[in-house]
Amino acid sequence: MKQYIIRRLLQLIPTLIGISIIVFAISAMVPGDYITAKQNPNMTAEKAQQLRHIYGLDKPEYQRYFIWAGNMLKGNMGDSLQHKQPVTKVISNYVWNSFIIAFFSLIFSWLIAVVAGVFSAKFQYSLFDKFVTLFIFLCMSLPSFFIGLLVIKIFALEWGILPVGGMTTAGVEAGSWAYMVDVLKHMFLPTLVLTMLSTGSLTRYFRTGMLEVIRQDYIRTARAKGLKERTVIFKHALRNALIPAITLLGFELPALFGGAMILEKVFVWPGVGQVYLESISMRDYPFMLGFTIFLAILTLLGNLLSDVLYGMADPRIRLK
Repeated sequence: MKQYIIRRLLQLIPTLIGISIIVFAISAMVPGDYITAKQNPNMTAEKAQQLRHIYGLDKPEYQRYFIWAGNMLKGNMGDSLQHKQPVTKVISNYVWNSFIIAFFSLIFSWLIAVVAGVFSAKFQYSLFDKFVTLFIFLCMSLPSFFIGLLVIKIFALEWGILPVGGMTTAGVEAGSWAYMVDVLKHMFLPTLVLTMLSTGSLTRYFRTGMLEVIRQDYIRTARAKGLKERTVIFKHALRNALIPAITLLGFELPALFGGAMILEKVFVWPGVGQVYLESISMRDYPFMLGFTIFLAILTLLGNLLSDVLYGMADPRIRLK
């Protein structure tokens, strides 16, 4: 196991180099830059050229890449052109706001998906199974912005029980109990929508896994021994059906910190996804590149974590 992990970590180095080249090349092909994106009518051509020289945008692409890659190796992601702060500081300021709703959404979606998937497979073709299947297709078919606007209309505008958007209400003292309650009220709707979007595909995954497992010979043997149906389903069937799903946990790692760009825009939630979307439109290349590499590292580590967890959960798998 130790040799496998070390070998996989060494393989991350050329993978990250390739990712950095591709990401930088794609960003370089985008027309315009931060100076032109600001669209200042009072800026003269001489002033624009001077600013490009200050920001290093007048250098050839290959020089800019090696300068940027060299700084990345030192842990320096550069300064955000839009926020006038180091990229690492901007990420740390907003990423935890996205992590809050993503974390709770992960917990709720997995709990709901496991319960719904198990009972849907247990009572296949029943009314409950048909309802779950309909719910799955609705969650997977409807776009996130539509569901977001719909819940805002119902809960915030018509019923008036939850705020429309944002993270806090102006004037609430930070750190107080009222502040925590206020944050919970604001995060309820984005967490609800994100949970609905995640639960659909997860429920289908667990349902399919359970349908495959409960047809196995050892399940019939367990029933023939006279074990209770609850023990057969939740101790024998569910345990084996969860083994393939463990690999999905590793891929949730970048999702926890990546932010939901569309939802954060709809709910005006100050998350890193919305900042990343703005950096693309504003051609804020240091933040855009730094955050993309950050997500790439999380994705590779999540993939490694998935393989390790799968090998630990299933003794038949040997990681060498």
